[in-house]
Amino acid sequence: MAERAAPAAPPAEDAGGSAELGTLVEGGRRRGRGAVSNAAGRYEPAARILFDDGWQGLEDLPPFRTEVTEERARTIITRNQSPDIAFDRSINAYRGCEHGCIYCFARPTHAYHGLSAGIDFETRLFVKPDAPELLARELSHPAYTPRTIAIGTNTDPYQPIEKRYEVTRRILEVLRDFDHPVGIVTKSGLVARDIDILAPMAERGLVKVAISVTTLDPKLARLMEPRAASPGRRLETIRRLSDAGIPTAVLTAPLIPALNDMEVERILDAAKAAGASEAGYVTLRLPLEIADLFKEWLVTHFPDKARHVMTLMRDMNGGKDYHSAFGTRGKGIGPYAWTIGRRFEIAARRLGLAGRGLKLTTAHFRRPPALGEQLSLF
Repeated sequence: MAERAAPAAPPAEDAGGSAELGTLVEGGRRRGRGAVSNAAGRYEPAARILFDDGWQGLEDLPPFRTEVTEERARTIITRNQSPDIAFDRSINAYRGCEHGCIYCFARPTHAYHGLSAGIDFETRLFVKPDAPELLARELSHPAYTPRTIAIGTNTDPYQPIEKRYEVTRRILEVLRDFDHPVGIVTKSGLVARDIDILAPMAERGLVKVAISVTTLDPKLARLMEPRAASPGRRLETIRRLSDAGIPTAVLTAPLIPALNDMEVERILDAAKAAGASEAGYVTLRLPLEIADLFKEWLVTHFPDKARHVMTLMRDMNGGKDYHSAFGTRGKGIGPYAWTIGRRFEIAARRLGLAGRGLKLTTAHFRRPPALGEQLSLF
């Protein structure tokens, strides 16, 4: 192992890139992970690279295992003022995500912890176990004004470690107690575990769920989202939520040119048959480290398509890997992006999945009395 100055960003070739020497991870060590490399975070002053010094030590390195660190936050509701986002507040109980989706736009946030956006993002996770208590405190503040809280906008609230920590479930219990509206985005079947909380909230117009379905091809899903639920499981989750009276949308995100964008109509057909009532889409975004991670992944798994996919991506982003302007960063620009959008709109309209999304209500919001607090007589 050697140490050298860290570059601003790993170099990449036009066709889809090759990882910087020494950052690629051998297949056996990254089994079940999405990223194929683990380059140093972009803020690190130095980076370590692997090389064989002749003693064959690289063969003895163990596979990456998931590590979870508990962290204590001071607040839990995150605010944003982005003009192209439908919510202004969100909750993220976890940092990093074991689902390992190669396209995840949250990957670059691991750099703030001195970690890699690659395999570190999938294996070195952080949990906020006191998130429900923080939420109850913030909702109880006299100055708090209710608006829909989004859950799952950064990392998946139902990723595998939720089975152990149940932070998302406890957050939902707090929101239920305050009669506070919430929108959930996930690609996990674990959300169905909480139907006992969600169904009564749905009756009062307090919740809706969006299930992300990126492909109906199990092989592609396993490569692209290695530890997320299978496509069939996600469709079954839509059915279970819908049958329980919970408004459920299908989110075809991200759509990747020449890789899964040809599935738009089939995904919407399957989701509608499962009970989805709304639909949305987002095209692939490649900010910061994600561009190089995605190119490495393409070259590794789809070497024959890599150059074509990236050419189309640049066509959709003004000649660059990523076009970050508000309003177009999740839809793309140019003829190919326009075609994807029109196809989605036509299919969604045909199936009755288009139109204005369900608006949740804040009319029921209340602050339940704290333990020991006397109830008002008036």
